[in-house]
Amino acid sequence: MRTTQQMSITLPNDMADIVKAKVRTGEYASESEVIRDGLRVLMARDRALESWLHHQVGSAYDALKADSSLALTADQVRARLMAERTRTS
Repeated sequence: MRTTQQMSITLPNDMADIVKAKVRTGEYASESEVIRDGLRVLMARDRALESWLHHQVGSAYDALKADSSLALTADQVRARLMAERTRTS
């Protein structure tokens, strides 16, 4: 049984040029390898996002639900963001 499946895809010209350049420079052996690597990166990003949502956002939501005094107003959030922006500028 085959473990691969042939597909035909359509890319915008700028993306197609990037794929071809990756092969032309020898970074990848084929256009398929470029696409496979891009999909692996996308899957890793999706896993990281799911993990963040589950572990950090979920637990923060649970804590807020248990103790609503932890909530911030929109003005408090804006003030904290402005302070952080000022500190990093």
